[in-house]
Amino acid sequence: MTLLDEILAFNASFVRDRQYEPFKTDTLPNKKLLILTCMDSRLVELLPHAMNVRNGDVKILKNAGALVTHPFGSVMRSIIVGVYKLNVQEIAVVGHHDCGVTGLHSAEILDKAMAHGISEVTLSTLKNAGIDFENWLRGFDRAEDGVRQSVDMIRRHPLLPPRLPVHGLIISPATGKLDLIISGYETVKK
Repeated sequence: MTLLDEILAFNASFVRDRQYEPFKTDTLPNKKLLILTCMDSRLVELLPHAMNVRNGDVKILKNAGALVTHPFGSVMRSIIVGVYKLNVQEIAVVGHHDCGVTGLHSAEILDKAMAHGISEVTLSTLKNAGIDFENWLRGFDRAEDGVRQSVDMIRRHPLLPPRLPVHGLIISPATGKLDLIISGYETVKK
């Protein structure tokens, strides 16, 4: 049985037995908070428990490193939709210690892509088309740097309200302890 077969078999019983009922909610986040965090598998259940959020409380965006890498990319698009369409009134960027994006360099990823069958011709064509792998596939030196970069890009975005609190935190994937890096309340006072 494949992984997909297992998922679909479980889902059939999940729906049949109405196990979805405890998760029913509407589309607007109860706490009016959007969380941008890392896709690290250690945070799937830990982060919501550590932040005391339940189904329906928040909007959660996940990507590698909790990074906003482009002011008009899909992460910012989702944040803007959250603010203007889904009643988000605060944002929390939550990075984590021991992040796999720490020290990430494009050469490492591109070498692995080639080992999986992506040709030099394809990479060369993309580079010639203007894809800047060096900047697109880079990480950060410290998780705190990534959080600060993302908070700054969100806070300074020309399409977001200037009084929108954007917080920056780091979570321990071992204990769930949150460390405050930036209080969005303090930055909107300035």
